[in-house]
Amino acid sequence: MSDELAVTILGSGTSTGVPVIGCDCPVCSSALPQNQRTRCSALLSWQGRQILIDTATDLRQQALREKLTRVDAVLYTHTHADHLHGIDDLRTFNPRDGGSIPIYGSAATLEAIGRNFHYIFSDGPDPGYRPRLEPREISGAFELFGLPVEPIPLLHGSSETLGFRVGGFAYLTDVSAIPAASELRLQGLQLLVLDGLRFSPHNTHFNVAQAVAVAKRLGVPRTILTHLSHEIDHQRHGAELPAGVEFAYDGQRLKLALR
Repeated sequence: MSDELAVTILGSGTSTGVPVIGCDCPVCSSALPQNQRTRCSALLSWQGRQILIDTATDLRQQALREKLTRVDAVLYTHTHADHLHGIDDLRTFNPRDGGSIPIYGSAATLEAIGRNFHYIFSDGPDPGYRPRLEPREISGAFELFGLPVEPIPLLHGSSETLGFRVGGFAYLTDVSAIPAASELRLQGLQLLVLDGLRFSPHNTHFNVAQAVAVAKRLGVPRTILTHLSHEIDHQRHGAELPAGVEFAYDGQRLKLALR
């Protein structure tokens, strides 16, 4: 089996997606494929296993585009709608043996999922066609199909989210500040996917300048900015980024050796 981790950017957009409904700005009107952004999520592929990071609102569209036919587990960063509300589309990936897909999140995240999507976890006599999911609380680093996963606590305005580190790779979306203890866990990265919402300031997300500063401080050789708004034109603004930093786009494929 390969020791290579493959990462697919399923969605690189912010909560509205791009184009934004009703907007005729240059980015929303652009024909450039990299400016067409579904809601933010990613896929980790490892030794035949497929692990989602979040079930974005556009999961169905993303899965069709990438010809995704199985999901072995889901890692949840938090429960905002754009990162969670594709959860019902997991029913298409129900294991044929009758088993469940494990979903991982903080205690607060799993509680909110269970409350807001109670029909999925109901023990009623008529389950219908719904996802079969097994909640698993994240309380520290763990192993998933032989893959070492380290949760990274982050701040998203006044709320908390989780990023994830796997070897030399880290995925940090919906973040406005990285606590000092978490930053220590991010040393020695080779590849970083990081929230970089827009150029203007935002109270719950890094803007581009802040994200670039984080990448520089961590000394990451390659940083991909995601969760992008329609302020960002992939081609025009991408040419202005410093070396080692680039904008994500839907369908982007990244690879990293883990050993």
